[in-house]
Amino acid sequence: MHQPTRLQQDLADRIVQLVNEDGLSVGDLLNENSLARRLEVSRTPVRGALQHLENQGIVVRRPNRGVELIALPKLAKAPFPAAADEDEEWLVRIARDQRNGAFEQDISEVEIMRRYGLNRPTVQRVLSRLGDLEMVERKPGYGWRFLTGTRDVATHDESYRFRMMIEPMGILEPSFRLEPSWVELMRRLHNETLERPWHESSSVAFFEMNAAFHEGLAAASGNRFVHAAIRNQNQLRRFSQYDWKFGFERVVVNCREHLEMLDFLARDEREIASLLMRRHLQRASQVRSRKSPDPG
Repeated sequence: MHQPTRLQQDLADRIVQLVNEDGLSVGDLLNENSLARRLEVSRTPVRGALQHLENQGIVVRRPNRGVELIALPKLAKAPFPAAADEDEEWLVRIARDQRNGAFEQDISEVEIMRRYGLNRPTVQRVLSRLGDLEMVERKPGYGWRFLTGTRDVATHDESYRFRMMIEPMGILEPSFRLEPSWVELMRRLHNETLERPWHESSSVAFFEMNAAFHEGLAAASGNRFVHAAIRNQNQLRRFSQYDWKFGFERVVVNCREHLEMLDFLARDEREIASLLMRRHLQRASQVRSRKSPDPG
């Protein structure tokens, strides 16, 4: 059992809040897609948050039925404690080696065990974590397969040009609407990122927060095609972002630019926020690293 990420912990807290606000009872079902829409994130972190609640004995996943509420949770009086996740170090190393061509598309647990000197339970846990993030999938019968390919400079440039066409315009959609609670959650996560010491494995939590920010704004557009496009872009970027090569300085720039956008969005000054988004993506696209051509 791996520790939940900070984002998953916060989403679990918000799901508890929704359960109480909606007046749900033991035996009621929680819908993953509905929760993702209401929380303005993708299904991946929601799935992790529900797994965290299942580990706490609050919900259980029933085959062919969904996620059932089996206990009435109380509202958290304080944030979940920060969890140190040693598995994230292995996620970073696997991401780096995959990007450097150390693995074929198909891999085995034995190959991972031999390469890193890990036992089978640890390898299975890490691969399951990657599977939850839709970065690998279990092959029928035996072995695993990487789902995310390598990203060269040309792919990086195309991706950012595409995002510059889509994300700023999503903010200007007539149906755009942000939940104040989401804005406050993003502010808190970004400020905590700026305050915490930075370690190599911090790149995992940083990317998941970054992905939640961009996917949340895409979901707020009310345009399903914008949301699907950005969710797909984040999925394609996951391995490159886990192998972070730009240091904490770039993290600070990223967080501050996100927080600036949130300030204008909170005042419904969407035209300025749209311009800031385009500038944010343009600046990120110009950051280059010989080994890692994708800054965020």
